[in-house]
Amino acid sequence: MDTPLHEQLRIPVPSRYGPSEIDGHVLHPAGTPLAVLTIHPATATPERFYFSFAEAAAARGFIVLTYGLRGVGDRAEARAHRRVRMRDWMAEDMPAAAQWAATAFPDLPHVAMGHSIGGHALVQGYGGETLAGIVTVASHRASTRDIVSRSERLRVGLGLGGLGTLATRVLGYMPGRALGLGEDIPQAALFEWTRWLRLPEYFFDDPTLGAGARVARLATPVFAVGASDDPWADPVQIDELVDRLRLAPVTRRTFTPTELGVERIGHHGLLRRSLGQAAWPEILDWLETAASGPH
Repeated sequence: MDTPLHEQLRIPVPSRYGPSEIDGHVLHPAGTPLAVLTIHPATATPERFYFSFAEAAAARGFIVLTYGLRGVGDRAEARAHRRVRMRDWMAEDMPAAAQWAATAFPDLPHVAMGHSIGGHALVQGYGGETLAGIVTVASHRASTRDIVSRSERLRVGLGLGGLGTLATRVLGYMPGRALGLGEDIPQAALFEWTRWLRLPEYFFDDPTLGAGARVARLATPVFAVGASDDPWADPVQIDELVDRLRLAPVTRRTFTPTELGVERIGHHGLLRRSLGQAAWPEILDWLETAASGPH
């Protein structure tokens, strides 16, 4: 079977730092589309990581938009967007992608999936207010002190808050690849991330963000998905996030390695074809039901 064509595009981003753009791709189904799915990525995760899930979604009839966050990639990309913070990804990049999809396909229902910070943005209403449904994958209240594994807690503390912060100050970007923490990212994003990680309630404790009030206002149905062995977003911390959704109907699902027939899932595994493919039909079923509901 031929690999579906990912049509490349540039999405404009109105930004506090001046007009900018993000790279994206749109994938069309072979037949009549039933809905549009926008995939919002995780921190330090490249757009191409989501292509396999996008192809599975297109096979189910979705038009799928994928994109990359500003400053995520190699050192040149990270340095070029060194002032971009995590809140800018949520309040600027993600709404820009959602607006592009809404404008390009105005006559179809829209749903979205957010991985980690992508889910954080969606449940705060950034790009999610008019959606028929939202899937969050491994999105949680991300305080370092809540990481269950002591070794992982130390690795995160050193990689992000210790060595990572020092390297970022010296280099002018966060060297995620060199530290084994994903792609390189802007220094401002790293500094804001480490500050939030030290707060007991993560960004909910940042009074400049207003995250708690935003989450409480969201009314879009949410399917909150996670893995039982995720060292960062364990089921308890996912619950800590979605329990703040006062108006949105929430469905919770925790996948285990045993039921998927794999040894380990982790923080990214549910979206890897080699690990999470067995979970995709259930996720896509939920999205299809949400898209076909009343609008």
